[in-house]
Amino acid sequence: MPENIFHVTRASDWDEALAAGEYRRSTVDRTLEEEGFIHCSTAAQVPGTLGRFYRGLPDLVRLEIDPDRLGDVELRWEGEPDAFPHVYGPLQVAAVVSVDPIEAPPA
Repeated sequence: MPENIFHVTRASDWDEALAAGEYRRSTVDRTLEEEGFIHCSTAAQVPGTLGRFYRGLPDLVRLEIDPDRLGDVELRWEGEPDAFPHVYGPLQVAAVVSVDPIEAPPA
């Protein structure tokens, strides 16, 4: 069984996904359509992701994603030196097994 992966987003973006049944944001300022995939992290990578991309942003949540629930959506591990998980398609809300508030470092 693969390790769960994580994605950080605004709580309001997750609320929109719940209403739509799928999540289509890549990062805080880009959509899945603009980027081509949804940026994710391992548990160990989340603090660095918060510091680099979400510094000072309020009302964030961390989505815990079960790769076994992605269905036909492709998961790729890309980048060096530490590969990051990327989801190549819309994230079905059923693939998210937990949603937890998370704080970014101050700006």
